[in-house]
Amino acid sequence: MKYVVFLGDGMADFPYEGLAGKTPLELAKKPYMDRLAKGGTMGLAKTVDDRLSPGSDVANLSVLGYDPLIYYSGRSPLEALSIGVDLMDTDVTFRANLVTLSDEADFSDKTMVDYSAGEITTKESSALIAYLQEKLVIPGFALYAGISYRHLLVWDKGSTDVTLTPPHDISRRKVTEYLPAGAHGALLLDIMKKSHALLSNHPINQERIRQGKNPANSLWVWGEGTKPALDSFTDKFGLRGTMISAVDLLKGIARGTGMDAPNVPDVTGNIDTNFDGKAEAAISALKNGQDFVYIHVEAPDECGHHGQADLKVKAIELIDEKIVGPVLDYLEKSGEPYRILLAPDHPTPLELMTHVKNPVPFVIYEKGQTDGSGLSYTEKNAESTGLFVEKGYTLMERLLK
Repeated sequence: MKYVVFLGDGMADFPYEGLAGKTPLELAKKPYMDRLAKGGTMGLAKTVDDRLSPGSDVANLSVLGYDPLIYYSGRSPLEALSIGVDLMDTDVTFRANLVTLSDEADFSDKTMVDYSAGEITTKESSALIAYLQEKLVIPGFALYAGISYRHLLVWDKGSTDVTLTPPHDISRRKVTEYLPAGAHGALLLDIMKKSHALLSNHPINQERIRQGKNPANSLWVWGEGTKPALDSFTDKFGLRGTMISAVDLLKGIARGTGMDAPNVPDVTGNIDTNFDGKAEAAISALKNGQDFVYIHVEAPDECGHHGQADLKVKAIELIDEKIVGPVLDYLEKSGEPYRILLAPDHPTPLELMTHVKNPVPFVIYEKGQTDGSGLSYTEKNAESTGLFVEKGYTLMERLLK
């Protein structure tokens, strides 16, 4: 038996005025997803416990079958695993975004213009992080470069007694009420302010401005956590697994659980990602003996964060055409039995441009299944089936039954 998860990050949504009161899933042309939904078992699942924040870290752990209330220790330590940072038990880690802040003189008066600094390239951002590593000398802290705008700050013998806000939660808002707080908030705010002073006039940013792009003019620190302790996926479920993803967070989860995480060329985490390459990597893993493949696509989430309604619809269509379709075709031609889970990790509503804890529509489909919902894959149709999975981490048990 082969098992495949198609995970469209942030794919679920609310009815949106800019889409004539429809959701992206309702408008998208997605014949393969609809085929799975009509033939399979469809319902809603709550992937984020009310006691936790609706991050992709918590939600993807849940979909993968790991109860976040047991296994979750923060987002950034998972990313540290992917980057290859060897954490000590006493280390505290933070995600350090390169962001674009507005030009007000007082840091607290600035607005979060762009949480991703215009999707800055990894080449540019790596140079900026190297510059900050040299110039931003703070005892006990170290910076590590990641991908695009996503980077890592590690605090030796640090503390999680801080209150931090993800930058994508405050797009286009003044940062005044969202600055670091708590016992050590002032220390982290000082790092952010110093980074802004160093980055504002950096030649890379001056060139980006000249080209009409958003400058990466500050660090924004969030996502605190400590060294994770994740059980082996093989020991837990008896399967050899592969994770296909462009982002450090998911690669970190893969490495923390002992799954393979191949590097796919030209993947970006955005709508310009290499969709074909992801499908090819998934098929290659299945051909080479892997029992389980988890295909994570970030693009719908990024479109949701930026309020890009038409592009979110397009991202779903590309996932369907270039990933779901080819993988399904391979599975059918292989002659092997298979089971599929189709789901988002969490909704990223266009009207809010951030994550929410609402349940997500899921489909579980087994080869040859004919007693399915008969309905296309949408939030409303999933709700209409009456099937509700209260604990999202049990979806994996349902898939593997």
